[in-house]
Amino acid sequence: MKISIREKIFLAFAIFIGLSALIWARSYYSQYVLNQKIQIIERKYDLFNSILEARRYEKNYFLSFDKENIVQALGYARQAEEILRDILTKYSKYTLAKNLDQRINEVVTYKESLTNLLKLQEEGHLVVPPDTIELIRKQGRILTSELEKVVKKESEFTRDLIGKSKTIHFLALIPVFILSVLIALFLVFNVNRPLKTIENAITKIASGDFNNIPEIKTGDEFESLVVSLNNMIDELEKRSKQLIQAQKLASLGRLTSGVAHELNNPLNNISTSIQILIEEIEEDDLEYKKELLIGAEKEVERGKEIVRSLLEFARERTLTLKQVNFKDLVDSAIKHVKSEIPDNIHLRSEVPDNILATVGLRIRSVIINLITNAVHAMKDGGEITIKAKNEFDRQGFSFQVIDTGEGIPQNIITKIFDPFFTTKEVGKGSGLGLSITYGIMEQHSGNISVSSEVGKGTTFTCFLPFHQPEQVEL
Repeated sequence: MKISIREKIFLAFAIFIGLSALIWARSYYSQYVLNQKIQIIERKYDLFNSILEARRYEKNYFLSFDKENIVQALGYARQAEEILRDILTKYSKYTLAKNLDQRINEVVTYKESLTNLLKLQEEGHLVVPPDTIELIRKQGRILTSELEKVVKKESEFTRDLIGKSKTIHFLALIPVFILSVLIALFLVFNVNRPLKTIENAITKIASGDFNNIPEIKTGDEFESLVVSLNNMIDELEKRSKQLIQAQKLASLGRLTSGVAHELNNPLNNISTSIQILIEEIEEDDLEYKKELLIGAEKEVERGKEIVRSLLEFARERTLTLKQVNFKDLVDSAIKHVKSEIPDNIHLRSEVPDNILATVGLRIRSVIINLITNAVHAMKDGGEITIKAKNEFDRQGFSFQVIDTGEGIPQNIITKIFDPFFTTKEVGKGSGLGLSITYGIMEQHSGNISVSSEVGKGTTFTCFLPFHQPEQVEL
C-alpha cells in the first residue's frame, strides 16, 4: 500500500501533536496535583499553628489560672477543628494522611476537655484536679505530635513531587526532541531531497540537457512526478530535435534563397553586358564597350565579395587566443574605420584601460562591423559612442556601441542577425555582417543584444567572459 506524501506529513504531525498533547496533559496533571499539595501544606501549617497557639494559651492558664487564657485556647482549638474539617472536605483525595477522622476526634476531645475546664472555672472552682490537668496536657502533646508528623510527611512528599515533576518535564522533552529530529530527517530525505533532485533536473533541462531524472523510490507523489517529468523530458527532447531539424531546413532555405538572390543580380548584369557586347561587337564605339566591360568587372567583384562574406560566415578554424587590453583593441578598430567615417559623424570612446581579457583577435572585427553599421544608420550625421565596463560578478565584461541614427523598427529588429537580411540598398551590403558578428560572439562564449527606438538611435550590447575555453573552433 502506497502512502502519499500528504498522508505521511499528516501522520507525522498527528503523532507529534498527539505526543505533545499527552505530555501537556501529564504536565498539567502534575502541576495541578502539586498546586493541591501546596494548598494542603498551607492549610496544615495553619492547623498546626492553631494547635500550637491553643497549647500556648493552655500552658499560660495552668501558670496563672486566668480565665481569658482558657477562652483563647478554646478559640484556637475550634479554629483547628474547622481547618481540619475543611481539609477533609476539599483535599482528602490529595492528602497523604488518611486518618484525618482520628485527628478530628483528637481535636474534638481536646476541645471538649478545654470546654469542661472553662465550666469548672465559671462554676468557681479555683483548684483544678491534677488528673484533669494531666489529661489536657497529654491530649495536647499527642495532638501536636501527630499534626507535626502529618505536616512533615506532607512537606517531604511535596518536595519529592517537585523533584519528580522536574524530572518528568525533562524526560518529556526527550521524545519531543527525538520526534522533531525524525520529522526533520523525514522532511529532508522524503521532501527536500526529491525536490532538490527535481530542481537540478529542471535547471539542466533549461540549459538544454535532456538527461532523465534519476528514479526516486519514495512510493508517493514525488515518484509519480519524476515519472511524469521523465516522460515530458523525452517528449521535449524529441520535439527539440524536430524543431532543430526544422530550423536547419529553414536556415538552409533562407541561406540558399539569399545566395541565389545576391548572386543573381550581378550575374544578370554581367549577362546583359555580354549580350550587348555580342550584338555590337562589330561597332566602332570602343568607349561604350569599355564601359560595359568595366561594369561587368564590378559585378564580378561584387559576386566575389558575396562569396568571400559567405565563406567568412561558414568557415571554421582554430581560434588563437591572446590576452589583450580591450581599450587597445577598440583603438585599433577605430583607427581601421576612421577614414570611412564622414565629417558629420563624431566617434567617441569611453573605454577604461583596466579591462583585460583573453579573447580572439576577431573581436576587433565585431567592433568594426558595429561601428560600420552605426555609420550607415546615420546618413545625416550624429554621434557614435563606445562604452565598456568590467562585470566581475559575471566573470567578464560588456561593451556597447551606441548611435544616434535612424533606429530599427520593432517589426524587423528580431531579424537583423539573420543571414542575408539587410535594409540597405541593393549592392550596398551582403546582409552577412551582423550574422558573422553574432557567430563570433557565440563562439567566444559571449552574447550580443540590440535595443533601438526609431528616430533616436540604436544600442548594441555585447558581453564576453574574461577567459575562453582552452580550444575554440571557429
